[in-house]
Amino acid sequence: MVLSQADIDRALTRIAHEILESNKGSQDLVLLGIPRRGYPLAVRLAEKIAAADPTVDAAAIVGQLDVTMFRDDLSHQPTRPPYPTQLPRTGIDNKVVVLIDDVLYSGRTIRAALDAIIDLGRPRIVRLAVLIDRGHRELPIRADHVGKNLPTSSSEKVRVRLEETDTVDGAPVNEVIIEATA
Repeated sequence: MVLSQADIDRALTRIAHEILESNKGSQDLVLLGIPRRGYPLAVRLAEKIAAADPTVDAAAIVGQLDVTMFRDDLSHQPTRPPYPTQLPRTGIDNKVVVLIDDVLYSGRTIRAALDAIIDLGRPRIVRLAVLIDRGHRELPIRADHVGKNLPTSSSEKVRVRLEETDTVDGAPVNEVIIEATA
């Protein structure tokens, strides 16, 4: 195990404070989680931001951004149904949008997210926060906020398991592990 539940919680607390610091507060802040695991991370970050700044309504600043139809590798990926895109009531125009994802690898998911955002509005700034940055970029994409830099080989797979989306032996789990691929 690379990160335990406590490690994930500490990393998210740090990222939440970094987001507030880089934004100089919570004004015009929107967190957009990329399904599947980016959305629950965005919800957790919104709660941590609200704990640090009581003027923030966590539910009002978080949304979900599905990028499935914007991907350039659809023919190389297993078929999956799109998740609904749900923007905060205030929208994203002239907002500071922070994209949230679990693992940053090639950068293709984030490129697709940027395309999706352009279809939805015009944010003032777009930033990126990820729990794990494992390197191996194929596109010039860099995260602004990183929970853990985790150098890996291409033959390894980083698995983020969150209680909102995953179970092990029937029990919810919060951890990050590395698996070897064949």
